[in-house]
Amino acid sequence: MVIEDALQFIQVLIAVGLVAVILLQARGTGGLGSLFGGNTGGAITKTRRGLELTLFRLTVVLSILFIVNSILQLLVQ
Repeated sequence: MVIEDALQFIQVLIAVGLVAVILLQARGTGGLGSLFGGNTGGAITKTRRGLELTLFRLTVVLSILFIVNSILQLLVQ
């Protein structure tokens, strides 16, 4: 029972971190306005640099950890 509780706690922490990182990315790229045809700066593609690249990589890592932790929870049950 202790491992199941620990995995659930870790899952919540990863989920909160993932939501925070995704919201920071949306704010950095113009938010929801750019999703619906807002001003995107005129560029079709954009190279990620600096903080934007770090946030992107952190999002990928947290997503992978979320999936791995979900699978571990299924296996432990």
